[in-house]
Amino acid sequence: MKRTSTVAGLTLAAALALTACGGTDTGTEEAPTTPTASATATGSGGATASPSASSAHEGHEGMGGGEHQHNPNGGPPPEGIVEAGDPTYPVGSTVTLTADHMPGMNGSEATITGAFDTTAYSVTYTPADGSEPVVDHKWVVQEELQDPGEPPLADGTEVVLTADHMAGMKGAEATIESSTDETVYMVDVEVDGMKMTNHKWVVESEVQPAE
Repeated sequence: MKRTSTVAGLTLAAALALTACGGTDTGTEEAPTTPTASATATGSGGATASPSASSAHEGHEGMGGGEHQHNPNGGPPPEGIVEAGDPTYPVGSTVTLTADHMPGMNGSEATITGAFDTTAYSVTYTPADGSEPVVDHKWVVQEELQDPGEPPLADGTEVVLTADHMAGMKGAEATIESSTDETVYMVDVEVDGMKMTNHKWVVESEVQPAE
């Protein structure tokens, strides 16, 4: 009888041990769910970072788009410039522009507000306000250069600008890219919804009669 009780006790102990092992296995199988949750959290963090990078890029593009925008009020012509005696398009003429100095200019209707005999230059310059360089800007005239010497200046000549068509232009160091002695015009024009008065400059080859 004692022997039977001992066997029964051993059997019961073994059963309890097996039950305990089974509980441990169940806990082990649940453990892999933790990395899954961690991976989901990482993915969520990545999704959040993406719009932030996009916004930064859009902000940079927006800033670049307005960096070198022309002043809508061009002001008077520079001191010392000579009015053209018999220009093809007298003051008050309505014309069509073929220049593409800025988006929306080509094909715009404009009114001539000044016609001048001078030398016009295309220049590359670094704005005095530290913004990005402007390449092949058209145009500045002889009278908008600091102590320029006799016109026309040779391509590659380094000059200092006194024009203030755009922010950072006045006082900027520039390099002459090309020049022309065509009649130079100031115009009133609307480009992409912005009305500009006394816009400087367009040259004769960038103007045609209005249709």
